[in-house]
Amino acid sequence: MSQEKADASLVRAAIEGVGPLARRLNQAHARLWHERVDQELTGPQFTVLSLLSTHGDMDQSTLGALAHLDKSTAAPLLDRLRRRGLVELAKDDADRRRKLVRITAEGRDLAARLAPEVIAVGDSMLGSLTPSEQRQFLTLLAKAVANP
Repeated sequence: MSQEKADASLVRAAIEGVGPLARRLNQAHARLWHERVDQELTGPQFTVLSLLSTHGDMDQSTLGALAHLDKSTAAPLLDRLRRRGLVELAKDDADRRRKLVRITAEGRDLAARLAPEVIAVGDSMLGSLTPSEQRQFLTLLAKAVANP
């Protein structure tokens, strides 16, 4: 095989690999989210509201870890949710360095109202797979992102 053919084969493998496929999956999810769920609330914001709704009040660090957000993402995301009246932020009386996050009634209602649409987006994205393939895909995807 000539060097040119080997190079072309490598380039083709690169553009057919996980990066481009992950980008296309993300684009499809973002489009469906925008069309069916909410045009103002992002997926990570929904995750934060859902975690707070499910687990109750928690500190910003714990919430960021559960939502898989880094510090530079968590703080502005929480500020946007606070400005919309969906969460409240307060200093921890026991440790003034910690921020406590509490979901408001409006935030809890929004998470509950949007949850069926979020599930529908996932179902739509995986609709071409059998139920068994869907479970396998989600298991493998979770495994892949657990140890990048």
